[in-house]
Amino acid sequence: MSDYRTGFTTGTCASAAAKAATLILLNGTRLNSVAVSLPHGSIVSLPIAMIGTERDAGWAYVRKDAGDDPDVTHGCLITASVRWSNNTEITIAAGEGVGIVTKPGLAAPPGNPAINPIPRCMIIEAIRQIIDRGVEVTISIPNGEKLAKKTYNPKLGIEGGLSILGTSGIVRPFSHQALRDALLCTLNVAVAANVRRPIFVPGRIGGKAAMRMFEIDAEHVIEVSNEWGFMLDSATACGFESVLVVGHPGKLAKICAGSWDTHSSKSASAVPTVLAMAEKVIGHAPSGSLTVEGVFRALTPKDRTRLAQYVAADIRRKISERVSHRFYVAVILVDLNGTLLGYDGDVAIWGRTPLSVLPESHHLGI
Repeated sequence: MSDYRTGFTTGTCASAAAKAATLILLNGTRLNSVAVSLPHGSIVSLPIAMIGTERDAGWAYVRKDAGDDPDVTHGCLITASVRWSNNTEITIAAGEGVGIVTKPGLAAPPGNPAINPIPRCMIIEAIRQIIDRGVEVTISIPNGEKLAKKTYNPKLGIEGGLSILGTSGIVRPFSHQALRDALLCTLNVAVAANVRRPIFVPGRIGGKAAMRMFEIDAEHVIEVSNEWGFMLDSATACGFESVLVVGHPGKLAKICAGSWDTHSSKSASAVPTVLAMAEKVIGHAPSGSLTVEGVFRALTPKDRTRLAQYVAADIRRKISERVSHRFYVAVILVDLNGTLLGYDGDVAIWGRTPLSVLPESHHLGI
């Protein structure tokens, strides 16, 4: 990991652009690079891609370098436009490509730019190093609205563009922290929306299945990705009454083997676990199946349901133990098409559903 190159957060880039724009507004200084302070106190220098003035404003662009991290904003231009105000305050507005918060539960209140407190402070500090006058700062990210569709922002209620995040000012390649920060935001949004019975899903398959099965708002569906241990531990402090887990057994059956980070680099294939369960439940396991989907497809409908319900029951038991039974847990398993395989627990808590074709409040009690 030490061979990977670090980069700078969008907040660091925005603070550098704002400082450069303020300097050219103040006295016409055109810089090729500017130094800004990071939250932990160190100083870094970022190159200025473009700089200039227009009417009563100074503007500057910084091209984001995320290092070797697969960040969707890597290579984007982060721009700042600065103009004088009639008071001593520094106000920060969202320009093109910077989202607006529409739901409570995030660091910025609804109606405000999606710029978190730390990058906001970095921008203000960068400007205050130069002047003590009031200015109006507009931060923009060209193409940000399109890029935002590849992030968690639409689910978080951030509309119109990207959010400006970061706590250290530095992007560390392949770190889980950025992902975990985004996942925690989804929990906070759910809590703020008074969601008491959320639905946890690994990804799109589970999410689409949940939305189809139940009449729920989008805030009820929380995408966990591979971070099951982290998210379940975090959920214990949210005051939830119950949590429904919906997803494909290819991911979720890894929990049966004790893998709480289900990423392929952090956990083994779920196939051996599911095959062993098939031997126990139906007395045989399909041979030659390289995937969990293949295992279930090779079974008769009756055996498929029996195995799925057994797997769901074991996942449910493991999760309940993980959260120390602080909230009720139920589990629904679906195939790659989102079709029901089996379930365990009283899923009727979440509303009317096609699951009524199976026994009510089914629970194998393993």
